[in-house]
Amino acid sequence: MRNRPIILFLLPFIFFSITVSGQKMINSPFSRFNLGSLEPAGLFRSSGMGGTGIALRDNSSIYYLNPASYSSFDTTSFIFDFGIDYGINILTAGTDRHHSEDPNFDHMLMGFPIARGFGVATGIIPFSNGYYDIYETINESAEDQYTAYHSGEGGVSGFFLGTGISFLKNLSAGINMTLLFGNLERKNEFVFNDFFNYIHNTNFEKLRINGINLDFGLQYTINIKDDLFLTAGASMSSGKHYKSRWETLSIRYNAYSQNDTISYNIDNSTKAFLPGTTRYGLSFGKKDKFSIGVDLVSTKWSKAKIPGAEGYLADTRALSMGAEYIPEKLSNYNLARRMEYRIGMHVEDNYLILDGTQIKEYGASIGLGLPLPRSLSKANFFVDYTRKYGAGSDQIHNESIISLGASLNFYDWWFIKRRYN
Repeated sequence: MRNRPIILFLLPFIFFSITVSGQKMINSPFSRFNLGSLEPAGLFRSSGMGGTGIALRDNSSIYYLNPASYSSFDTTSFIFDFGIDYGINILTAGTDRHHSEDPNFDHMLMGFPIARGFGVATGIIPFSNGYYDIYETINESAEDQYTAYHSGEGGVSGFFLGTGISFLKNLSAGINMTLLFGNLERKNEFVFNDFFNYIHNTNFEKLRINGINLDFGLQYTINIKDDLFLTAGASMSSGKHYKSRWETLSIRYNAYSQNDTISYNIDNSTKAFLPGTTRYGLSFGKKDKFSIGVDLVSTKWSKAKIPGAEGYLADTRALSMGAEYIPEKLSNYNLARRMEYRIGMHVEDNYLILDGTQIKEYGASIGLGLPLPRSLSKANFFVDYTRKYGAGSDQIHNESIISLGASLNFYDWWFIKRRYN
């Protein structure tokens, strides 16, 4: 198909507006604080392996968490990857139980080589989700009963452009330039049951944030006999001040009057500060047969300065492990033997503190890579179960999150003239 590279090049821009404007409507009270609930990072191939990817490199995958991996792209090749996920969130607090679910676009990635050992990648990825919708009826007395409504929407996304290059035979380095941008809007409303004889209050909050930061990565591979390999990887970003705008509005009203503004404030001068992240990874495997990876990621979120988030931030550390197995990559007759089978697990300290307790997470995942006919392209699927909880506190609800994802990973060739049609 003569125009196929052009079509694939335009796809990210066609879907750009959908991804940026899309809102994942998974109801999580944890999204009420800081920048909302942080989204899992990495492409879906990594998601099936517990989120690992810092020390993985493959000529058909874009491991954007370590830009050094871009140096593995084949010359004249083109990679395009876009995915959607379906989330189910189950909240439990004592005997109370609530669930929400929603599908949403997750990511769009594109990568291609400039020369042998020199690759470029770009894409749109999620960073955080700020959606929630909760309420509570409070009985101060029989006469003063009121309902508190809390809702939020919006989130933060990232657009990155990066490059990776092999300096030596086994050493690669890379850099990503990432633009973070987004809005978070929150509403807190307090309505008395005696609507006509009381004054009611509504508070609005809006945070807008945007800015550019850099991520640096390294990978070193030791090739062992019989196509075995051992790869060590590391990537990091430094802390960054981002341009932000913080607005608050408080109004009061009753049944007989229009809204009366109590206060309205705008802060354009204070810049939000997001800390840097360090990532370390190690992988071992055999080319086109199996790979095992482990990652350790840490972020000093306690150093962050986010308007409206004072007192809710804690340092995080995450450990993920995963494995992939391919029975026979070049099997001509058995599709099941050409499939890529993945499994993984992860544990993490969440960046949110509530009731003096840091939220914890743990989870497990499985994944599958399905090769497409007569092509190096594939469809990737994963299922992940994650549980968030406040260890040792009966004042914090628990969340069980089931994520199902599907992505198409297109692998094509650039600028090759076919001799035969």
